[in-house]
Amino acid sequence: MKIDDEIKGRFRNDYHRGIINLTYTVNQLGYQLMQSIKAHGLTEPQYNVLRVLRGFRKEGPISINFIKERMLDKSSDVSRIVDNLLEKELIVRKESPNDRRQKEIDITEKGLTLLSDMIVCDKKSDMLLQNLSPDEVKELNRLLDKIRG
Repeated sequence: MKIDDEIKGRFRNDYHRGIINLTYTVNQLGYQLMQSIKAHGLTEPQYNVLRVLRGFRKEGPISINFIKERMLDKSSDVSRIVDNLLEKELIVRKESPNDRRQKEIDITEKGLTLLSDMIVCDKKSDMLLQNLSPDEVKELNRLLDKIRG
């Protein structure tokens, strides 16, 4: 459905329409994914942190700064997210042997099990773009990369 019909709005020009369309679509897709994640008792940033920890597990425990660099939402308070995941026993935090000011974070078996149970969220995120062909998804990625410069 066209954005004009979806929100019954008027636009100054096609650039304005594009920004509104992109914002509306991101919010709509994000909401659907968030509902899937929420069913497992996590927020989207918590899910993101767990996935980062799982993805870099072979490199050993990682720092909060390392996690921050890989967050989808750069304004996330990673320290607070880590505290919440610690309370849920999904991660462990310990002092770095090299720098006592630095904390090392690692995912627990409970965290890994939860992520395995959440495979439905990964499948759900893959399905959010199902209306596009593989070539269209590549073109979408190319255009989004171009927008970010």
